[in-house]
Amino acid sequence: MSFDVTLHLEQRAASMRLVGELDARAAPRVHELINEAAAHELDRLVLLMSELTYLSSAGLRCLVFAHQKMSPGVEIVLVGTRPKVAETIQLTGFDRSVTMQDPASAP
Repeated sequence: MSFDVTLHLEQRAASMRLVGELDARAAPRVHELINEAAAHELDRLVLLMSELTYLSSAGLRCLVFAHQKMSPGVEIVLVGTRPKVAETIQLTGFDRSVTMQDPASAP
């Protein structure tokens, strides 16, 4: 399956929509957009994940990279994470470093 990612910047927030399978082939593009977002003064990075169907270890490293790259105090929110992807995040304990939200409760 293919992968697509888009970045939207608005005031002090950035959102990234992740669609498809985030694996080693897709990771460089995600890193590129994380670097772009980190160049702005942000309070929040929102990852829209309802259309993300697969998260490999390379994809998980992208999430860790985002956490490391953002300035201290930037909240990272994962919205609409599918159960299989959420399980991968939770098994690693990374869910303790981010906020995970249902789409219905997202702002």
